[in-house]
Parts: sequence; structure tokens; C-alpha cells
Amino acid sequence: MDAGTLNQTQTGQTQTGQTQTGHTQTGRRRVVRCMGLGYATKAETRPGKPPTRRRLSLLAALAVLVAIVAALAGAAGGVSAQQARAFSSAQEAIDSGLGAYQAGRREAAIAALTEAAARGEALEKFVAEFYLARIYSQNLGGGADNTKAFVLFRKIADENLNVDPETSQRAPFVAKALIALAGYVRAGIKEIDLPPSATRANDYLHHAAVFFGDKDAQFELARVYLGGDANGLGGGANGDDIRRGLHYLSALTEESYAPAQAALADLFWRGQYVKKDEQRALALATMATEGAPEHERIWIEDTYATLFCASTPPARTAAGQLVARWRKMFPPPLAEPTMGLGARELLPERQCASGEKVALRPSVEAAEPAEPQPVGRGLLKGPGKGPSKGLSSGPGTPGGFHAAGVIEPTAAKE
Repeated sequence: MDAGTLNQTQTGQTQTGQTQTGHTQTGRRRVVRCMGLGYATKAETRPGKPPTRRRLSLLAALAVLVAIVAALAGAAGGVSAQQARAFSSAQEAIDSGLGAYQAGRREAAIAALTEAAARGEALEKFVAEFYLARIYSQNLGGGADNTKAFVLFRKIADENLNVDPETSQRAPFVAKALIALAGYVRAGIKEIDLPPSATRANDYLHHAAVFFGDKDAQFELARVYLGGDANGLGGGANGDDIRRGLHYLSALTEESYAPAQAALADLFWRGQYVKKDEQRALALATMATEGAPEHERIWIEDTYATLFCASTPPARTAAGQLVARWRKMFPPPLAEPTMGLGARELLPERQCASGEKVALRPSVEAAEPAEPQPVGRGLLKGPGKGPSKGLSSGPGTPGGFHAAGVIEPTAAKE
């Protein structure tokens, strides 16, 4: 065979190999497209070497694996979306969250209320955030998160500071948020470098007490005045502050607000700022135990037990007569709107050191309910629908509460 013939033969073989390679590339692209990947690259083809069944099987298995992973990812996304919408409505999430917390399931409560805050309309979001703040602020089992609570309470206060206290459904919640803020600001929060400020705390309390007419705020403000820190500088209470503090306690006592009755009872018992009167002290403590809310009951009943055990039988009889008289004059305690998250504490049974059982519900002289007495007597002066709306805390406030005889006119001078 001559050289020309040999060259032609080799050339033909080369072209044949190129043709085979072309078939290989074409076949490979078809295989890849049939697997659904939709592309082929030069790196996936080897010229002159057709695909084997083993390689095709591996590629098919890879395609199946990719499909399975995609399906699992889609399923996981569906589960996640289902978890994100665990409730049919924001209101259902709120109800479930509050129920979970009262049952002791704190994390479930937080999850439900968080969903309600994210999904709800304006009012539902507001309520959910308020209760989230309440949960974060409570140190049950060491789970308090003061920073989150403070941020939520401040958001609620900032966004609703001037809502109408008479008509807005948000008003009582905003007042409680201001009270909570006062506590945080007075103590400070190290985690966010919030310095203590008694002045700012008193401003929060004053707005809640005067603008919103919140009884809890009025009571806390009375304690501030009588504690001598009304200006945030300490140094003891002056005459004006004492009159303001007694003013709030007297007005709240007239409204059958149990914490104020118990605090005023303690003042009468010790003779601080008022003339010492053990019978009035026991009578006020008795009425306080009858109307004490659950979250205040322990310390109020402790106060009553202390006074009861230290009183003589004649003093107890005289106190019972005062209670019968005051029941004709004071309205029955009103149930405050439920904003708490439920109390799970057990109340202890109390007894005196002598072994005598403390009568938390002592029998007193029966008295028929009388017509409601007009508001605005004694320390309570000013316009408004009720005592909470017309509180006056100026230096000229009278020192009375005359009709009920709780604080004598001369009490503020002592």
C-alpha cells in the first residue's frame, strides 16, 4: 500500500471517529435532556468513547435524587408555612396564648401571641403585644426578659399616649404599660444601659394616674409622695407631698380600692402622718381583705393578720361596727378589667402566735346597702364622673374624708 492510500485510509478513520464522537455527543445531550436537566457541556462528553449503561444509570440515579431533594424541600416549606399559621385567626391565637400561659406553658404562649401580633389587625396586634410584654416581664421560673418587656411596653405607650381615656378600648392597657415603664425606669436596666431615673418614673405614673385615671397608678403615686421621693431626689416627704399622698389613699379608699385601704390601715396602726387609731386600722384592713384582688391578696391578708392578732376583743368589736357603717357609705368593690395572666400561688392559712386562727372574713354587724353616696367629699374635690377623674393634688387639698370618718381634718397636720 502506497503512502497516498495509507493517508486516505487514516483520514477516513479519523473522520469516522469524528462522526462517532458526534453521535456520542448527540446521544449524550439527548440522555441529559431526557433526565430533565436540559443542558450538556463539553466536559460531560469524551470524544471517541460512547456512553456506557453504568454511566447512564448513575446519571439517572442522580436525577432521581435531585427530584427527591426538591420534593422534600417543598414538603418542608409546606410544614413551615403550616406552623407559621397554626391558628385560623389572630383572636384564636390570642385566646390560645393566654390559655397556654395560665396552664404553665410559657413558650407555647409566646409562640401563639407572637403569631397574633404578626397577623392581627391593629387592635389584635396591640393586645397581643401587651400580653407578650406582660409574659416577658414576669419572672416565673427565671424566664423574665426585661429588655423585651421594656421595648414592648414603651412601644405601646409611645404609640397610644394620647388616646381618649373615656372611649378608647386601649386606654386601660396603655395605663398599665406606663406603670410597668415606671418600674423599669426607676430601677434601670443594665442590659441596655438604661440608667435609673426616679423623675421619669414619676412622670409615667402621673400621666397614668391623672390622664388615664388608673387606680393602680394613683396608688403607686401615693406611695411615692409618702415615701419622700416625689421629686426623684429623695430627702423625705414634705407637707405638700404628705397631703397629696393621703389625698390619693383617701380617694381610693372611698372607691373601695383594697390596696389603698390596707396601706391606710397600716398608717393608722403606726400613727404615721395620721393620728394613731387601732380600731380604724383594723376596720380598714378588714374591708381590704374583702375586696382584695388575687395578685394583691397575700400582702393585704398579711397586713390584716398582723393587726388582727395584735388587737383586743373590744377593739375587734369596735372595728366591726365601723365596717358596718362604712359598708353603707362605700360602694362594693368593682371587678377591675382582667389584664393579668392568672395567679397560680396557693394562699397560706394564717394563725396568730397564740394559735388563734385569723378570721379573714370576720362577722360584722349586718347592714343593708344604702344609696350610693355622692362623690367628691373629703379629700376628693374636682369635676369628673367619679373620684378617679377629678383628683386634685395641689397644696391646698383639704385633709378630710369627713363623711366616712376615715381621716380626720387634723390628720394632715400631724
